[in-house]
Amino acid sequence: MTVQLDGKWSWVYLVNLVFYLLPLFYLQLALWQIVVAVAVLLAFVWCYFWAYRVPTAQMHWPVLCMLALAVGVTPLNPGSIALFAYAGFFIGFARPLRQAIVALLAVLLIMLALHSALGFNGPFFLLYGGLLVLAVTGFGVLERQRQLRLRQQQRSQEEIAQLAQMVERERIARDLHDIMGHSLSSIVLKADLAKALLKAGNSEEAALHLTELAQVARDSLSQVRQTVSGYKHKGLLAEVSTLVQRLREHGFAVTLEGEVPKLAAREESALILVLTELVTNILRHSKGDSCRISFREQDQGFVMEVADNGEVTNFGFGNGLTGVTERLHALQAKLDYQLDAGCQLKIWLPNVNSR
Repeated sequence: MTVQLDGKWSWVYLVNLVFYLLPLFYLQLALWQIVVAVAVLLAFVWCYFWAYRVPTAQMHWPVLCMLALAVGVTPLNPGSIALFAYAGFFIGFARPLRQAIVALLAVLLIMLALHSALGFNGPFFLLYGGLLVLAVTGFGVLERQRQLRLRQQQRSQEEIAQLAQMVERERIARDLHDIMGHSLSSIVLKADLAKALLKAGNSEEAALHLTELAQVARDSLSQVRQTVSGYKHKGLLAEVSTLVQRLREHGFAVTLEGEVPKLAAREESALILVLTELVTNILRHSKGDSCRISFREQDQGFVMEVADNGEVTNFGFGNGLTGVTERLHALQAKLDYQLDAGCQLKIWLPNVNSR
């Protein structure tokens, strides 16, 4: 993972060059020496901003130029320890820890060689300079680690956002399947019935079914729009009543048992879509004529059961039931089924407090 320096405060950090300028005021230097020292300073500043502009993989070039300038100006100005310190920061930032340690040791050896060759008196250049370079290099290492953590967090946030988009797409796909599957089944059935009635010459009753068909189509359009923007509904009780009425319209004797529970919005939306899918499957595939929908409390939760008396010859999990199981899994709910004397589907949903 690559890192990049933030140049927002790069000008502010140049304040440390005051340690380079101070010796120019108390050392007895000739004019040409001062001119050379200032020229080196200007060249160093250019290398400094060069280091901010290049990728970390190429940062060794401006660092090498900084070190060359620092070595060259040291005989004139021992304040060059400031230049070595800046180079140390970029070394600590640009290179992995082991490489940075090796490069730091090389810089300290160069400073030791300069100290011995130029015969500096006292510990100022080697001791103070070495400690300064060591500390500033450590800041570079810490900044690198901070940037790596920020990049990792950014990458994690991007991955989370992508996963959230995937989950939302899957939710919309399941919701559209559940809603449109039920609605289109109703539209097809009513259209076929109206067609049969027209052939039989019963235009008034056919017109009534066509009116209901149009209403189902409008409701479906509204539900699709609501699904895309976040599923909204009239409540579980109202939806159960609507589904019971649809079953009765298609010839099923429906029994509704128990009290419809009051749930949080998330659980209620999921249960409505699950129940819609189960009723749709009955309308599509069941050859029975009666259906029972029941609600009851059980085991720190409640159970919803949907059963019909149709003969089951082949039971499989297609897209609809797969979507049901995924939706229930997200709520830590369970789906069980029995195929004795028809098809019985039982859903257990835990109470929110017991999760």
